[in-house]
Amino acid sequence: MNAIIVENLHKKFKVFYDKGQTFKEKLLFRNRNYYENRWVLQGISFDVLKGEAVGLIGENGSGKSTMLKLLTRIIYPEQGKIVMNGRVSSLIELGAGFHPDMSGRENIYTNASIFGLSRKEIDARIAEVIEFSELGEFIDTPVRTYSSGMYMRLAFSVAINVDADILLIDEILAVGDASFQAKCFNKLREIKRKGTTVVIVSHALGQIEQFCDRAIWIDHGVIVAQGTPREVIPQYLNFMGKKYDKTPEPAKSNDGELRVGNRDIEIVEVRMLNDGKESYNFMAGSRVEIEISYKVNKISEGSIFGIGIFRNDGVHCYGTNTFIDAISTDELAKQGKVRFVVEQFNLLPSEYTLDVAIHTEDGFFFDAIDKVKKFSVYSNIGDIGVTRLDHLWHFESDK
Repeated sequence: MNAIIVENLHKKFKVFYDKGQTFKEKLLFRNRNYYENRWVLQGISFDVLKGEAVGLIGENGSGKSTMLKLLTRIIYPEQGKIVMNGRVSSLIELGAGFHPDMSGRENIYTNASIFGLSRKEIDARIAEVIEFSELGEFIDTPVRTYSSGMYMRLAFSVAINVDADILLIDEILAVGDASFQAKCFNKLREIKRKGTTVVIVSHALGQIEQFCDRAIWIDHGVIVAQGTPREVIPQYLNFMGKKYDKTPEPAKSNDGELRVGNRDIEIVEVRMLNDGKESYNFMAGSRVEIEISYKVNKISEGSIFGIGIFRNDGVHCYGTNTFIDAISTDELAKQGKVRFVVEQFNLLPSEYTLDVAIHTEDGFFFDAIDKVKKFSVYSNIGDIGVTRLDHLWHFESDK
């Protein structure tokens, strides 16, 4: 049975170029009120089964959040049909429906009543809501004194305790500390097991892969692909990697801030390869090659090739060079390629950037490019951290 049916959905917004703000401005400068109709969704259709968890993915501005707002009936489409079978609970915007001058406890009653609970039903659940939110000592203080993390705890605690048939979530789980995020996902798994249908909009692709049964990739208001997360996420990551590829074109100078050096030895092209094919996303543990094509414009001695890998939060995950690894580069061909090969690329799921450089032993740059590649790592294993450690578990009896 379908919990959600979406058929041929179209949605547009008016975008004004220079809209008059006052009545006088609107009267005197009527020609300023020009606008264009910007279509955010163009013929979206999909179904969600009862008890299924679906993740909506796509870059900013693709129409994901608009889709979720249409499902909650905050806004309405120009064309198409939406059918929602059951009670809907949503976490669309942090603290939406909360009154800043009311206490956390009072906001629980107000928010839960919006979701359709009676006073008696709320009385029966309020202790559970407060306990899950971990706001016991602050529950009777005005929510305007809450941090964003406290807002999220309260909003999430209410939303998951209204016995909804359908739960809609828009990026809200990105707020809060790591332990509470883990607690939220454990709770989501629990309510999913009980048969609740969940639709999540998130840029945290690792979370989508771990939790969702299906992923739907939306781009410029249309569905590009849908299927299991392991099928769709690599396609999306590959698309995004190509979009943000900063490899310089052959023989073309790049004088931007991210590139330095006198180009006596020039980086012509950088590629990342998986099974011999260029790729921008990799399975953790797979074989990866970093191929650096170079050109010698002026004969120089003591050239060192180096790479650096950074996670998207700035953590320097790994760096090395030919000098550290005792690789001789004294006799370079006029043009050639250097390959850095990793048999088991054991970085864990996240987004990363690659730096490459050619320099002297004392640090003078011939050519260096920061963030020359943006790539992602995905996995079907739930371990966490920066890297995967090969390991074994041994059980022994004391008897």
